Amino acid sequence: MARVVLPEESAKEVSELIDILIPLFFESLPRRDQRNWARVYLNGLVRTTGKKTIRNIAGTGASSVEQSLQQFISKSPWDWTPVRRSLAQHLERTAQRPLAWVVQPMVIEKAGDRSVGVGRQFVPQLGRTANCQQASGIWLASSEAGFPVEWTLTLPGPWTSELLRRRRAGIPDTARSLTPAQDAVHAVQRMAAGWQLQRRPVVMEVGNAELPQCIEALSLQDIPFVLKVDGSVPVSFGGAGRHKPGPHTAPARELIDSLRSQRRVVEWTRHGRAEGAVTLLTSAAILAAPAEDRPVPAPPTPLLLVGAWTEAALLPSEFWITNIGDRPLAQLFLLAKLTDRVALDYAEVCEPVGIRDFEGRSFRGWHHHVTLASVAHAAMLLGARAHRTSSPGHTGSTGGPGSTAVGPAGRPPYAGPHRPAPLLPPRPFVPGQAGRREYIR
Repeated sequence: MARVVLPEESAKEVSELIDILIPLFFESLPRRDQRNWARVYLNGLVRTTGKKTIRNIAGTGASSVEQSLQQFISKSPWDWTPVRRSLAQHLERTAQRPLAWVVQPMVIEKAGDRSVGVGRQFVPQLGRTANCQQASGIWLASSEAGFPVEWTLTLPGPWTSELLRRRRAGIPDTARSLTPAQDAVHAVQRMAAGWQLQRRPVVMEVGNAELPQCIEALSLQDIPFVLKVDGSVPVSFGGAGRHKPGPHTAPARELIDSLRSQRRVVEWTRHGRAEGAVTLLTSAAILAAPAEDRPVPAPPTPLLLVGAWTEAALLPSEFWITNIGDRPLAQLFLLAKLTDRVALDYAEVCEPVGIRDFEGRSFRGWHHHVTLASVAHAAMLLGARAHRTSSPGHTGSTGGPGSTAVGPAGRPPYAGPHRPAPLLPPRPFVPGQAGRREYIR
């Protein structure tokens, strides 16, 4: 994709903001020189044209700077978790109130076999086998903007089972080979348990095979979720009342299509576009079976299956399973569509600041790089917002639910005449309300 080059005036504003953010986010770094190199690297991510490699950031002929940055990124033992946690806490206090934690997959195709975590593997997002790294970002997302705050790097089996490869990449002894979905769920659990954040619904796409484990892991920590699933996933329903035989099992698509007479209309605006859209929604109360590897059987979990028909579609095309049972379908649908908000900011801001550009081979270096790229992403969006709110004639607030973030092109990333109804914080699932129908205006 084309790389964004900041105008000099905007680059100066972002650099000034970086100076403010350094003591806020990098207080955990023990030495002043480390914080200085963080500043150099962040400015390089937002100012450097082309690929954001350490060599390009350092500049032609700056061998001493390149060596110092290489040491800071790939070898220095600073912990990235406190930086990410401080970033998330700051965004919760000062930016648009996040409505969800959105899991965004990231695929980085590679030519060789030395980059940490690389391997030939099937990638659902590409629909093919590729030689690549697979990662996931956890984003704080609102209808106005999305910010990555946590990252996971999936390690194929050889990277944890082959001792020599593990040592060369500096992979910790605690790291295991999991699927991208499992890695993402574990990251969400860590955030919920130790980051002192208000819990938001987790929005992510989950494959059929991993759905039971994901539902169980999130439910064990009372984490609300909206999981996008394939229409072929089998779901159980019925059998809850005296005159309702069952339970029955059917593909999600079949169950939702049988309820087409109960559809409700939602009008909304697509993220990043001005034109409106119309979607038809319906829902059904379902039961989630426990994970197969669970040693002690557990009773089925009451959930809600939501299905959507896009404009002019004959069959339902999108499906989500959620444990949020007391919200209008429109709000659940808009929560699910925050994945589009994140995808837009990933393409317009996160990729241009070089989130996929790390060329080193160490586990530590990869995590350092994506942490700094996440801070650069936040600086770009927050700096653009500050510029917009300080412009003559601006009457909006500088923060809170009513404010507007702006993208790198200076436009509101969520443009258009229609805004979605504000989403309320989730409340616990109420089993008796799962099948309730509500008209959407």
